[in-house]
Amino acid sequence: MFLICRYLASGCSYMDLHYAYRVGVSTINSIIVEVTNVIWNNLHQEFMKLPDTKYEWEQIADAFYNKANFPHCIGAVDGKHIRMKKPSHSGSMYMNYKNFFSIVLLAVVDSNYRFTYISVGSYGKECDSSIFKESTFWKRLNDGSLDLPEARPLFTGLESRVPFVIVGDEAFGLHYNLLRPYGGTHLDKNKRIFNYRLTRARRYVECAFGILANKWRIFHRPLDVSTSTAISIVKTCAVLHNYIMHNESSYANIDSNDSTISLENVRNEPNTRGGRCANTIRTEFTNYFVSEVGAVPWQDEAIQG
Repeated sequence: MFLICRYLASGCSYMDLHYAYRVGVSTINSIIVEVTNVIWNNLHQEFMKLPDTKYEWEQIADAFYNKANFPHCIGAVDGKHIRMKKPSHSGSMYMNYKNFFSIVLLAVVDSNYRFTYISVGSYGKECDSSIFKESTFWKRLNDGSLDLPEARPLFTGLESRVPFVIVGDEAFGLHYNLLRPYGGTHLDKNKRIFNYRLTRARRYVECAFGILANKWRIFHRPLDVSTSTAISIVKTCAVLHNYIMHNESSYANIDSNDSTISLENVRNEPNTRGGRCANTIRTEFTNYFVSEVGAVPWQDEAIQG
């Protein structure tokens, strides 16, 4: 166990471990493969369990509101390219737009920097949006099996009902349950405020990737293992990240405050997808962020320049 912890946490190579422990390289590879699979199989059900009740989703949404002032948010989604040496006979499949070979770690993160869902192993050439739309998370989001809370007003007294959403960057498409920033450079004040507020919620996934890479310094260099072993390493580091975050409370209180939001339970509206409906939902959030109830004191200053 010490061997694999040193390998993941220090970023050393198989040859470094070979000289340090006097163990053959092929034996080290077998140990890495076996132990990473055991760690994932024994920990992911407890420490990377996808919420399956409305109450759990509401807890995540409440935490996003308290920490990022973003209501109805159940997660932030993004992809991270995991650098690796070119797999044999792979052509350009793993070459990404940054001009290095990689596999993609796609993750949905809560406001405590913990991964609630990951998908690992897609080709580096694929975009985040297409990977997300092929994931089991997206399929369950569309068929309703995630058991999300019912759509409700953003605050008491408002009639229009707004669904619970995931926030992403410009790489993702606008959807009934997925918000992305307004595109373009010549945006009016309200749209710039929306983009700023969305970024405050979306940064949690960026921070989670940063914490992951600095905790497990194996990600500071290209992985020089097979693709299947690389996938096992990434999954293991992600679940160990959750395990550590679960047992360390220091990150959980970052940016927290005592703000609360009162939400009124109402019946769910029809689950219309994309297009005009999705744009209407984004407009509802925009109007909320510039209203007296939803505005934060520093947002006007934050969008200047």
